[in-house]
Amino acid sequence: MEHSLLMTANASYSLNFLIYLQNLYLNQNKNVEKMRFPFIPTKQSFNENFETVFCDIWNEVTHRLANHEHNDLKIFIEEKALFYNKLFNNNADSLKVFNSIYKTFLIWWDSFAGRFSIERSINEISEMLYEDLADVLKKRGFERNIILNISLIYDEC
Repeated sequence: MEHSLLMTANASYSLNFLIYLQNLYLNQNKNVEKMRFPFIPTKQSFNENFETVFCDIWNEVTHRLANHEHNDLKIFIEEKALFYNKLFNNNADSLKVFNSIYKTFLIWWDSFAGRFSIERSINEISEMLYEDLADVLKKRGFERNIILNISLIYDEC
């Protein structure tokens, strides 16, 4: 029996943008030793219920990606207002700041330091994980194909 496992690992635009926004939010209230990437020295106009709303958006996005991984770019590009409308205070200044943050993320994410390095950093681990999972499935007699999609994030959520 051939392996009955198809495994993909992709660095999600939407989830990683959420992590990016989360870190900006957290950096506003931490000392220098505990800051995370990215650091922007100005205060952002985040929603006062940021943490609760962030969890709701995170759950929504992960659920949508679990149902269909190709939703990622649709969410990130076509629904970018989802992030702004729920996580930022709605005013002219915050919209300008959000658009700047969005562009900064996109430039970083599409560079070798962003998505590419994150996807490449797990090559060896993902190969070992695939082999181990495929062997377990084979030993247990799984004959149907199993699809495992892994969304990589560059930091803790």
